[in-house]
Amino acid sequence: ELKNNIKKIWWKYFVQRSEYNVGIDSAIFMNKKVWEATKHASTFNDPLIDCKNCKMRYRADELIKDKIDFKNIDKNIINNLECPNCRKKNVFTDIRQFNMMFKLQFGVTGNNEIYLRPETAQGVFINFKNIQRSSRKKIPFGICNVGKSFRNEITPGNFIFRIREFEQLELEFFCEPNSDSKWFDFWKEKSFDFIKKLGINQKKIRFREHDKKELAFYSKKTIDIEYNFPNLGWGEILGVANRTDYDLKCHMDYSKESLEYLDPNTNKKYIPYCVETSMGLDRLILMILIDSYDEEKINNNDDDVRIVMHIKPSLAPYKAVILPLSKQLNIKAKEIFNFLLLNDISCIYDENGSIGKRYRRGDEIGIPYAITIDFDTLNDDCVTIRFRDSMKQIRMKITDISNFILNEIKKDD
Repeated sequence: ELKNNIKKIWWKYFVQRSEYNVGIDSAIFMNKKVWEATKHASTFNDPLIDCKNCKMRYRADELIKDKIDFKNIDKNIINNLECPNCRKKNVFTDIRQFNMMFKLQFGVTGNNEIYLRPETAQGVFINFKNIQRSSRKKIPFGICNVGKSFRNEITPGNFIFRIREFEQLELEFFCEPNSDSKWFDFWKEKSFDFIKKLGINQKKIRFREHDKKELAFYSKKTIDIEYNFPNLGWGEILGVANRTDYDLKCHMDYSKESLEYLDPNTNKKYIPYCVETSMGLDRLILMILIDSYDEEKINNNDDDVRIVMHIKPSLAPYKAVILPLSKQLNIKAKEIFNFLLLNDISCIYDENGSIGKRYRRGDEIGIPYAITIDFDTLNDDCVTIRFRDSMKQIRMKITDISNFILNEIKKDD
């Protein structure tokens, strides 16, 4: 539910509420010619080294933190590295390039090769001409894509920070070549605003610009938005890159199909530049879970600690928990539960344990509102609503609950 809520908010922010952008759902299986055209088949590599002593495998760029140019790396630097596992030096193999794309055979005979996409971006570029023509969009305009990508990572880890199957939220924004810097700054700020909409502590977020050695070969400029993860440090959650006209030009050269844009105002043709903003959905989830987690002492009592997830109501998997004070009130409580479900408010029903324990269970999974049905409810048709963050309580008519919760959610929309 949390994952779906993030995707819905992203889609609303970047597509439905944008005057520039449209959406696409592109293919996961993609012809190998796509990746040959963009040089992914030959250059989408990570530097791989093995420890000859303990046989552990590493990415060389993860071991060397100052981002050395691996094309010209000195063998002595590798020899002086200490293996993080066995703590020995002078034990590493030479660096070799490891292609991260998953290659598959398809068709009845299995003689044809195909790749799982390592990024969703190329599904946009190969469809650029069709989308521009069918949507009748004029430059500048963007194409958004949400979907799974697959990378054969050498060292997946840190929970879901680096995994082989992950979901991306990407925007490819096409503009005139001389306007790319302006649009880069525009989408950098819009991307940062989106992260703020998730309710993240801004003291734990920073911009980091890639230096020349670190830049991807197709990028004119790249800036990451990073979050300060505990035990992991600063890690990328979002990247904004000026991809220039590299991708469209590659597909145009390889396919011999024109991907030029005809400006209706000047009647001039040009290959658009592209500014990309790309987010890893799984990393956003990890950031939200970590950032919202808290352990609160109640009345400064060390023996009474409340675990609570301060997830924004618009993101919270469940908006409310229904709590009958007694099982004798179950029929009335179930009526309220189903009433809220029919009003598109995701909620759960909990009747087991003391009311205090049930409050805490809701707090632990980030439910913003707890609705208690007591014996007075049978007489006055009112319930008690408890707020997760402040633990304050108010009394309210049953008929007002759904509008109240929906209005509270809209406050941070």
